Amino acid sequence: MTAGPISRRLLGLDPGLRRTGWGIVDMAGQHLRYVASGVVTSDETRDMADRLVELLTGINRVLDEWTPDEAAVEETFVNKNPASTLKLGQARGVVMLAPALRGLAVAEYSPNLIKKTVVGAGHADKAQIQMMVRRLLPGSAVTQADAADALAVAICHAHHAQTRRFAAVAGR
Repeated sequence: MTAGPISRRLLGLDPGLRRTGWGIVDMAGQHLRYVASGVVTSDETRDMADRLVELLTGINRVLDEWTPDEAAVEETFVNKNPASTLKLGQARGVVMLAPALRGLAVAEYSPNLIKKTVVGAGHADKAQIQMMVRRLLPGSAVTQADAADALAVAICHAHHAQTRRFAAVAGR
């Protein structure tokens, strides 16, 4: 009797200071299975440092509950407003730090690559991403755009991590 493909639990993260989406998928071979998703929020009335602690605490809860093997984060796009870009960068740093402190590999993907991987077009809108996430991950029924975006990051990571693993094996 042969064992099935090794399963990996992947955490996708869509960083934001107000709302950070997260999504968990299990990958076995080429198959993905939806596990969970949600959003970590921070209180806009609090100081920046307190908001970053809220994000860190929320992401740590997700890590504690779902124990992923790997994480992937959407790269920051440069906004027209430098102050907004800086705040997003700070949130993204916290979101990347939480899994890294636990020894998890943290991959990064551009928004366009995520959209191309999931939808087939680099300029897909939020509704298209949600629809494709529901199609690719039956049972997800995601209603929050941030959670759908995080699941899209996890799907992108599953696809590209698998490609990197095959290339590494072929290069031996």
